Amino acid sequence: MGDNGGMTRGSSGIGGGSGAGFDDFYAIIPAGGTGTRLWPLSRASRPKFLYDLLGSGRTMIQSTYDRLAAIAGGDHVVVSTGAQHEAAVREQLPELGAQQLFAEPLPRDSTAAIGLAAAVLARRHGRDIVVGSFAADHVIRDDKAFAESVRQAVAAARAGYVTTIGIAATRPSTAFGYIHQGASLADSVPDAPDARVVERFVEKPDAATALAYLNTGEYRWNAGMFVMRAGVLLDRLHEYKPRLAEALDRIADAWMAGPDARLIAMDRYWPGLEKIAFDYAIAEPLSLAGGVAMVPGGFGWDDIGDFNSVAALLPSVSPTNVKVLGDTERVAHLDSAGDVVVPASGRLVALLGVDDMVVVDTPDALLVAPRARSQEIKAMVEHLREVGRTDVL
Repeated sequence: MGDNGGMTRGSSGIGGGSGAGFDDFYAIIPAGGTGTRLWPLSRASRPKFLYDLLGSGRTMIQSTYDRLAAIAGGDHVVVSTGAQHEAAVREQLPELGAQQLFAEPLPRDSTAAIGLAAAVLARRHGRDIVVGSFAADHVIRDDKAFAESVRQAVAAARAGYVTTIGIAATRPSTAFGYIHQGASLADSVPDAPDARVVERFVEKPDAATALAYLNTGEYRWNAGMFVMRAGVLLDRLHEYKPRLAEALDRIADAWMAGPDARLIAMDRYWPGLEKIAFDYAIAEPLSLAGGVAMVPGGFGWDDIGDFNSVAALLPSVSPTNVKVLGDTERVAHLDSAGDVVVPASGRLVALLGVDDMVVVDTPDALLVAPRARSQEIKAMVEHLREVGRTDVL
């Protein structure tokens, strides 16, 4: 017996839902990773997408679901996450139907996560549907502008392109990969007037290179958002990663056969899947063949990669620019400026003469680090692993 039940159609909202040409569009939310640069708040057992990092009243994954359901309809949104997070995701997203969550026993990176969801959705709804992948832990400030970028990306995807949404580079950042945009596709894809061919994807550059990219006006940040026909994705996967594609086909066939077959197939094939990001497996090689399009995203975006990113999105609680994520009553500060404080232990955090520091206080771990070294918190996590302190990771 198949698994097509358990879904209810969502309301149209920002993007117009089914009434605005999105009947064939399905959104995939890969909810993986551990957010190591946000340790000790984000842990392997509870990653950053399960937190409300903006004080908005909705967690990162809830906000992502809300945004995509408003465009595609709630029954056209699926989530791919680790089996250990399945219960938490279902608790935070009770709107998800029984068959709208893909639980992975082991992390195998974004190609496997997106590929499996696309393969199952293609079996449910046909290979001509358009699927889009949008990470669970990104901040989007302008939902209407985001919906317009998605609309154009869907149009380019219908024309056969694997389409990415390129973020306007506002500074010479070394923390993001870049997209080199090429010629306009407005003549060949009139429903996506802002779409351009992607010349190439570029790895995270050094500071001088990033500045040179910014000055040309030809480069945008790569946020890892991809929209494409399911059949195009699956065909390219067979072309570039045939062993991975064949294993995903077997899992997807079993997925449709029922829960028992699904468990057997996942146990047999999933652990052996190649662990590789979608950018490397599909987007980069396909861009060299002219098969990738880019739609500009001018909606305000952040991936909240470290505590500096968190600070940029929080209001100041003092004239000296102290930022607090959590209960401000748990933080006292005197002659301190530019600090980011996360009082998550229930204790009072008192700062005296402390400037430009990150202080994260949790019940079992306390982090104190200069804000300028926020990106290096990942190195601390690796150090803790090396010295055997996995109990706090």
